[in-house]
Amino acid sequence: MSDANTAYVDTKTRRKVIAAGVSGNVLEWYDFGVYGFFAPIIGRLFFPSDDPTVSLIAAFGAFAAGFLMRPIGGFIFGHIGDKIGRKQVLVVSVILMAIPTGIVGILPTHASIGISAAIMLVAMRMLQGLSVGGEYTGSVVFVAEHAPIKRRGFITSWTQVGAVGGILLGSGISALVTNLLTDDQVAQWGWRIPFLLGILVGVVGLLIRRHLPDTPIEATDGPPSGSPAIEAIRTEWRAMGKMIGYTIINAVGFYIAFVYVLTWLVDQVKEPRSDALDINTIAMTVLLVLIPFVGWLSDKVGRKPVLAFGAGGFMILSYPLILLMHHPNFALILTGQVGFAVLVAALLGAGPANLSEMFPSRVRVSAMSVGYNVSMAIFGGTTPLIAAWLLNRTHNDLSFVWYMIACAAVSLVATLMLREGAGKPLPK
Repeated sequence: MSDANTAYVDTKTRRKVIAAGVSGNVLEWYDFGVYGFFAPIIGRLFFPSDDPTVSLIAAFGAFAAGFLMRPIGGFIFGHIGDKIGRKQVLVVSVILMAIPTGIVGILPTHASIGISAAIMLVAMRMLQGLSVGGEYTGSVVFVAEHAPIKRRGFITSWTQVGAVGGILLGSGISALVTNLLTDDQVAQWGWRIPFLLGILVGVVGLLIRRHLPDTPIEATDGPPSGSPAIEAIRTEWRAMGKMIGYTIINAVGFYIAFVYVLTWLVDQVKEPRSDALDINTIAMTVLLVLIPFVGWLSDKVGRKPVLAFGAGGFMILSYPLILLMHHPNFALILTGQVGFAVLVAALLGAGPANLSEMFPSRVRVSAMSVGYNVSMAIFGGTTPLIAAWLLNRTHNDLSFVWYMIACAAVSLVATLMLREGAGKPLPK
């Protein structure tokens, strides 16, 4: 087979590959973003309580349930990707994501069917989590294996453009719904609109992916005879451990800075929800623009320096940036969140290429999917829940910042232990 680290893929095919990687990630993160934005309303409707904080924590618990399914999804989709083909992962995962997203938009609430509403919501979140377990890592591998060696960082960074674009799309639609409807209308039925629109996003992704060529690379000794995930754990556990370590701040930093912070701004800083959504949309637009630039930069200077800048920046700057946002002032909040956008861009822009460069082809999808999703399940999905719990427990509006700083310190150490993969062929 041809070596995927050469520029043998024609421009038209490469554009299709990038579009495929972007489209599924748009849907994946669109849904997770919309859920985070409307978590307070979902908490009241599906987990009613006399204490609004208890309802919010329960809603974030359902959010975490989706993430806890990600390692299982990684195991399943990793097997498909390494044994059958990368393309199959992309097609199946986008279907499995779109259907539950639409169902959430029509679910009856606790007032209609009691506790069954909460059970059904959690079940849909778990199906979505299963899909997400294969979506992101599968698309990264697919794109990386089509990318020329000297542009791998830039080209793979577009998978994260899709992810951030999905959350940006969710933020924009949520802001539109919030601005056009009254608070009562949003709480009664308006929150359902973004979830129903997710079906359309899924259909577009499926249409893009149906006629893609499969990956042009294969392992020198063929796919594993047994389970690729089990072989990955047995042979690549050290690299998987490093990956879990360095992606911790990726998960925690992003979900605090761009998901939990919306609830925090409304409940603790007393910023109007419409203003909080507008600020989030602007900051994420900055993030979206920065990611491809950072991917390009990582091709020039290496992945490790860029990733270390992101982790070290979170460790040093998280407290002053959150302190800056702890004022009911649009400009100050925006400045703080744009600061987080710069740090997150360093992690997201260089991350996809680095992930693909850590593992051999025969178990690449499985090793990435299982390891990355373990990190996302433990640290990403639980972040809003932990942040809300810390605030409720300590009654300190800034308490969650110390959790973010500790995670950044761990990630910085793990980053310094990584092998530099920029400018080198993908491991076979």
